[in-house]
Amino acid sequence: MIKKIAFIIFAVLCISIGLYPLIYFIIDPTFGLLNSKSDLLLNDGLWNIGFYAHISLGGLALLIGWTQFNKTLRKNNINLHRNIGKVYIISVLLSGFSGLYIAYFATGGIVSTLGFSLLALIWIYTTIRAFLEIKNRSISKHQKFMIYSYAACFAAVTLRIWLPILTTIFQDFMTAYRIVSWLCWIPNMVVAAYIVKSQELNKMQL
Repeated sequence: MIKKIAFIIFAVLCISIGLYPLIYFIIDPTFGLLNSKSDLLLNDGLWNIGFYAHISLGGLALLIGWTQFNKTLRKNNINLHRNIGKVYIISVLLSGFSGLYIAYFATGGIVSTLGFSLLALIWIYTTIRAFLEIKNRSISKHQKFMIYSYAACFAAVTLRIWLPILTTIFQDFMTAYRIVSWLCWIPNMVVAAYIVKSQELNKMQL
């Protein structure tokens, strides 16, 4: 029961933040972090392409990726699982490379740029590895790298949990944002490593 409740909360968070980018398109195009950007950057066509590709395709990856961890879906409709996986991989690659580009202009300077750049590289790498492993029919390794990939993707959720907390603690958005550029994904990777290790130990015991 606890696992089911946890998974429901997990799914709700993924769906909610996955739909979050719609705010920029429907409600307010200057919403959130865009308020911290200069007019020069906001009028830069290439940056805008990168930004909107990152948030929209990253949102799509987050929105659909959680379903891949549903065992019932994998067992009962493997074709749907594969098709969702293909959309996820394409979305991650496009969003990841876009994120790598816009990280260069991240609010908070070099600290934020390094944090978000490393996140983008890890997200891209683990997703490519997951794809290559399933192509080689290595299911266990595919699952392992998908856990890491989605942990990186889930940074979109943890960023929005940590940022208001840190801003309240430090009473300074810039300090909070520099910290969150690392805090939004490092704990996720630790949790992913724990899950992977636990699954490996359970298989050994079986």
